[in-house]
Amino acid sequence: MEQKDIDNLRLLMEFEAARTAPPEGFPKLPDIPAGRYVDPRFYELEKAHIWRKAWLFAGHIDEIPEPGCFKLWDNTGQPLILVHDNDGNTGAFYNTCRHRGAPVVTEASGKRSRLTCKYHGWSYDLNGDLLAVRDAEDFTGLDFSCRGLKPVRCERFGNLIFVNFDDNAVSLLDWLGPVAEEWREFQFENCRLVSRQAFDLQCNWKVAMEANTEVYHVRSIHPTTVAPVLDDRRNVNVFYANGHGRMVAPNKIIDNKPQSAMDRAAFPRIDTVSEIGRTCTQSYGVFPNWVSPLSDQTIPPLLFWPTGINSCRFEVWTMYHGAGEGGSPPEELNNVWTTPDGSELNQVLQEDTQFGAWIQKAMESDGFEGVPLSYQEARIYHWNQWADRMIGIDNIPEELRVAQVIGDEWLAPNEPRLDLIGSNVSAG
Repeated sequence: MEQKDIDNLRLLMEFEAARTAPPEGFPKLPDIPAGRYVDPRFYELEKAHIWRKAWLFAGHIDEIPEPGCFKLWDNTGQPLILVHDNDGNTGAFYNTCRHRGAPVVTEASGKRSRLTCKYHGWSYDLNGDLLAVRDAEDFTGLDFSCRGLKPVRCERFGNLIFVNFDDNAVSLLDWLGPVAEEWREFQFENCRLVSRQAFDLQCNWKVAMEANTEVYHVRSIHPTTVAPVLDDRRNVNVFYANGHGRMVAPNKIIDNKPQSAMDRAAFPRIDTVSEIGRTCTQSYGVFPNWVSPLSDQTIPPLLFWPTGINSCRFEVWTMYHGAGEGGSPPEELNNVWTTPDGSELNQVLQEDTQFGAWIQKAMESDGFEGVPLSYQEARIYHWNQWADRMIGIDNIPEELRVAQVIGDEWLAPNEPRLDLIGSNVSAG
């Protein structure tokens, strides 16, 4: 992050701390319709559009580190194989044999020189091409060239693997937009995987995710963990195209040392991370379901996957800077989001998730009519606007739509608040 960007963020932090109302010109946010959390129609629209058209984080290269390594991925109901091919590239294919539709592999992960279906023995190379079929003489005119495994778009950002089911989608870099440039300082190409765990929650996936996209709840939910160390009144929200967002809030200084709610003492430092990453809580939301604070020590994304209209799977990942290293991470490094043995969420995430089932039950009652959002929670509204754009506004029943009130003038790199600060300085 360049110095001018750091200086602007510091100005915006003071602007947020001093304001007594939302910034001049920021729109009033209409209520989020209740049905977006409980109506099967909206859930089906999400499945048909959001999970089929967005770039989705699917894995880390450390999970398939060598040619021939593969892993299964099935977080959206579409069974895929992620494969490391002989040229060092990663690919994704439907785990569906082109003969009778059987799974090509059934192990969660492994290493093979070719992928062979156990049902009738059809085999494919690591690029998905059909190599051989049993009793080929009994097939008349079988064209091997059009019987390979069906591919899915697969691209990497550093060591992270993303997939997209839409053949017409923009590239991953175009999807990330300015976020990709801002992430350069964190050296995703050198990040190594510590661990990943998954936990099942009894609430709509957006209920769980939204708890991690605003700081309005911090003083209520985290009175002894996050609130003492995070200056939530100086939080700065930023909106990006494609529904992405960022929050930056300074960590409180105690004994001349910035505090943190997460223990990362054992993790090596990333020396390219700027002052903001060293002294603030900086968290990105990447549409549709990635939330991650990024610091000078860890890349720990949280992922939220629907398993039903009122249930979800919560994945917690921890990565660290390990340039030039091989093998397993050092034993002293644990997933920052869990207990050391990975069996339970840490205290902060237990606080975030404790009311999920209660909220879902309340949302399903006649007493829930919608969600009025504050300016502090505007990233949630921004996400919903872009969800409707991806689904197609005309495809959504009118009573389930959100109004497109946050205009492009509020999207980065635009920053109307800096203009307001300049105006106030000039007036003074």
